[in-house]
Amino acid sequence: MRHRLLKKAGRVGDYLAAAAIMLFALFPVYWVLTTALKPNGEIFTRDPTLFPRELTLEHYKRVLSGVLIPETSFWSFLTNSLLVTLGSVAIAAVFSLLAAVAVARFRFRLRTAFIVLLLVIQMVPIEALIISIFVNFHHLGTATSLPLTGSLLGVLVVYTTVALPITILMMRSFVAAVPRELEEAAAIDGATRWTVFWRILMPLVAPGLVATSIFAFITAWNEFVVAFTFLQSNTTSFTLPISLKYYFGRVTVEWGSIMAASTLLTIPVMVFFLFVQRRMVSGLTMGAVKG
Repeated sequence: MRHRLLKKAGRVGDYLAAAAIMLFALFPVYWVLTTALKPNGEIFTRDPTLFPRELTLEHYKRVLSGVLIPETSFWSFLTNSLLVTLGSVAIAAVFSLLAAVAVARFRFRLRTAFIVLLLVIQMVPIEALIISIFVNFHHLGTATSLPLTGSLLGVLVVYTTVALPITILMMRSFVAAVPRELEEAAAIDGATRWTVFWRILMPLVAPGLVATSIFAFITAWNEFVVAFTFLQSNTTSFTLPISLKYYFGRVTVEWGSIMAASTLLTIPVMVFFLFVQRRMVSGLTMGAVKG
């Protein structure tokens, strides 16, 4: 009897600890959402309240209408962010899958050195390389007449390059987990290499491809330093994270608009995750077992 009581008490303690951690993690999100719905009088009061006394959509209207951004609009920022983010995700997914298959399935010279190099690259933050990358892109753009600085093309290339090392390593583990016997059985039955890749390997590594896409999407969507460094000379190409700086004035800070813009900034990430989650669940049940 005493053992059962202790076991139940332990479960209650686990639930309470999990609830406390959840509240601690979700409170900043709640504060952002409620601040975006408060009028300026409640935001700048000396006695902040946990629950808004009055709800308003004025901050969302100001953000969506572009009142605080004279040269462009929220929708232009959204379009730019979607272009560079989805483009980098698509390119990184294709190249990481092909590179992962090569590393996991084939033996070639410097294979181990290549894997170690990918790990070493992850140790260097992009902020430490941003100046050299910008200078090299500027010279390369001048020599090739490509708009690598001051346009979304350079940002797209950098985002893809940053995402590739970790996505290749992640995809390699998924490819290596697929039994070779499945591919060999398909080859014995007369399947070509393309058929083996598309009909056997691709469905089994689809969950890993979705996971790497989520990582690449979040990384590119929330990035600020690279985008601001490359696009500071062209405000029409700004992405959504850069647009937040417009709400920091010299005298006052538009906290309501910042919270509203931050809320709108998280919606595409949530939509993307909900969209690929179905593919992730379905990919886990897909496969091939020859009976």
